[in-house]
Amino acid sequence: QVHLVESGGGLVQPGGSLRLSCAASGSISSFNTMGWYRQAPGKQRELVARITSGGSKNYADSVRGRFTISKDIAKNTVYLQMNSLKPEDTAAYYCHAATRLGDSWGQGTQVTVSS
Repeated sequence: QVHLVESGGGLVQPGGSLRLSCAASGSISSFNTMGWYRQAPGKQRELVARITSGGSKNYADSVRGRFTISKDIAKNTVYLQMNSLKPEDTAAYYCHAATRLGDSWGQGTQVTVSS
C-alpha cells in the first residue's frame, strides 16, 4: 500500500492560481499512473488529470489549458498547477496512484474558489 499526502489546497478568488502537491511514500518511478481526482458536494468523483510512468498526460476537458500535472521523481511528488480557477473548480481534490500493488488514495485537500 502506498501512502499519499496532499497539500496546497485553500481558498482562492476566481482567476487565481493554486498548486497542489502529492507526496508518495514509495518511488513514483515504478507507479503505472498518478493522478488527481476531485469531488464536489453531491457529485461523483471525477478525473482531473493523470500522468503515466512514461510521462503521458491526460486532462478532463473542463480543465485542459488551465491545469498542468507534473511529477518530480527525485522528490516522489506529483503536482497539479491550477490557473484561471473558476467557482466550478471548487471541490475536494484527491491524489491517486495506480501501482502493481493496486490503487491508493490520499485523504484529499479542499479547494474553494470564491470571491
